[in-house]
Amino acid sequence: MKKSLNIWSFYTTGDLNSKLALAKEAGFEGLELNLDEEGPVDFKCTPDDLSAIRKQADSLGIALTGLSTGLYWGANAASANRETREKASAILSRQLQCAHQLGIDTVLVVPGTVGVDFIPSGEIVPYDLAYERATNFIQNALPEAKKLNVKIAVENVWNKFLTSPLEMRAFIDQFNTEYVGAYLDVGNTLSTGYPEHWIRILGEKILRVHFKDYRRAVGSVDGFCDLLSGDVNWKEVMQAFHDVKYSGWIAAEMIPPVPFYKYCPEVLIHNTSRAMSAIFCL
Repeated sequence: MKKSLNIWSFYTTGDLNSKLALAKEAGFEGLELNLDEEGPVDFKCTPDDLSAIRKQADSLGIALTGLSTGLYWGANAASANRETREKASAILSRQLQCAHQLGIDTVLVVPGTVGVDFIPSGEIVPYDLAYERATNFIQNALPEAKKLNVKIAVENVWNKFLTSPLEMRAFIDQFNTEYVGAYLDVGNTLSTGYPEHWIRILGEKILRVHFKDYRRAVGSVDGFCDLLSGDVNWKEVMQAFHDVKYSGWIAAEMIPPVPFYKYCPEVLIHNTSRAMSAIFCL
């Protein structure tokens, strides 16, 4: 298994090169980038811009391991509104294009939401319609994904959709292609289940992994916390990864940023790296 860090883990708004350098200094082998409205990777960046990012990472000896995005929270691929669904499709297409140009082989995708507690005014979509629309959303993106040789990794998130590993497996299996798999977020499973169950059930379908820790008693997004300080049974998680022979990238995603590093945010990066190294040894 290889240690990466999601770019959301940085408190500061510093330039990408400084974040790459800090990740490398802290002992990370890779960095997961993010498609944003504004940022180094967005809808306006050119192939030359993306080539420069790739060269930056190469010069520091750090890999670009994935491309996530928070834009799906404002563009539900399962929405009843066609324009909203088209916006989600445009986001996924842009992810695929940018990943290809950055040399990244997998993108993180939220295939649709039934409802989102932390977006109180958000649309609530009937579950069966969400499943149908999410299926169409992924199916329509597959020709471009195959052409660009970039895989679509569906993440388990707090969207009241694909809430069990059995359902996630069935959703992925219906596409019958190696270009669709799972992006397993360990911490996100704790609100309704156990990450070790997800790992063993999804097995080789897992394309990427996020590490987060979570305190169940909190019961909201405020329950996310430093690695090794929550309720994840890390020993059992690592045994499950060994059982299914997962050897790919694992990115720590420390968001919402744990609220204890206001004054020295770089400490979070170093502490996260040390925690991951300790977890890998379990």
